[in-house]
Amino acid sequence: MSVRRDRVRLAAVIFAVLLAQVLVYPGIDTLVAALGAEAGLDASMWFLAAEFGAFVAFAGLWGAVSDATGRRVPFIAAGAAIGALGYVAIAALPAAVAAPFEAALLLRVLQGAATVGAFSLAMTMLMDLEGGHGRNMGAAGIAIGLGTALGAPLGGQLYELGPLVPLYAAGGLLAGTAGLALRLVDRAPERNRREVARILAGLRRTPSLALPYAFGFIDRFTAGFFALVGTLYFRTVFDLDPGATGLVLALFFAPFALLQYPMGALSDRVGRTAPVVVGSALYGLGVLAVGAAPSVEFAGAAMALVGVLGALMAPATMALVTDLAASTERGVAMAGFNVSGSVGFLAGIVLGGTVADGYGYDAAFAVAGGVEVALALLALPAFLRLDVDGRAVFRGES
Repeated sequence: MSVRRDRVRLAAVIFAVLLAQVLVYPGIDTLVAALGAEAGLDASMWFLAAEFGAFVAFAGLWGAVSDATGRRVPFIAAGAAIGALGYVAIAALPAAVAAPFEAALLLRVLQGAATVGAFSLAMTMLMDLEGGHGRNMGAAGIAIGLGTALGAPLGGQLYELGPLVPLYAAGGLLAGTAGLALRLVDRAPERNRREVARILAGLRRTPSLALPYAFGFIDRFTAGFFALVGTLYFRTVFDLDPGATGLVLALFFAPFALLQYPMGALSDRVGRTAPVVVGSALYGLGVLAVGAAPSVEFAGAAMALVGVLGALMAPATMALVTDLAASTERGVAMAGFNVSGSVGFLAGIVLGGTVADGYGYDAAFAVAGGVEVALALLALPAFLRLDVDGRAVFRGES
């Protein structure tokens, strides 16, 4: 019973972090304008990129320190609390001082550096739980999906109240999350007595982690792509306001959220290969379909299909990290996964925005969907050779 309770609480932490993060997406162009930048693709890209650049820089450090101390809970609470202050500071900046947009970007980096600690270590604590890696990562996935599913339409409505309101709401969410985190039971395995630098270097002892990391990268690449390019695509091509844009984004995130747990349990039975490889290939084709849709109705239907396919592959990919990582290196292993995902999200923003700005939305969607399909095809032989404790991953858990 206590394991189930902590699974729910950890999922609630992850949900709150993702909900706070996605609240700002539907009207990102109006937000950067309120912070002193010119509304449009360039400033929006840098505001999103600043957070994920911090994710990349600090996720591994949070994980290594957690493994070295044998503690998770205090770091989750601290990351959430500092992240809450960061969101509120960004929102308060325009009224407090006549600061340039670069000051908001600096605060955004600090907020991202803190927030990733709460997010990554909550996922690591789910790795520490019993009950099946697929189920535990399915709980993480459903929290991620629900946070993003509700964040898009809710953020769109909050923007109707004012361009800075989503930031204040995000700060309040993370403040509550810090209090919730302190009620968790710390189930970290015994302390890893190696120095932090040696823990980080230990990832080289498990080169097979490159497989879930690669899929984490490309899956988050498409998420970053939709956060910026997809949002502006729906707003400009189909002339949607922030509220309607949030609803279209929710067509992806709703099935992505609701199907995570059963899909994670499915991967425990059938193995990781089919959900990850086949799911990713079909997911890439779905992204291409969104970009080729002749109307917002067709685009919305394609977004829903992409959400189902994302739910198939996401928990299996995260569960594979747990399958492969040593118990005393789970913090840094999951941090590595989140770093690869954050790099992917950052690349999706920057590369997707650059291609869309220079060559148009059709080319940008072709890149985003094409690389997902290509990775699935290239990775299949490596998956078929992969073995976990004498058990091939395509056969499922014994």
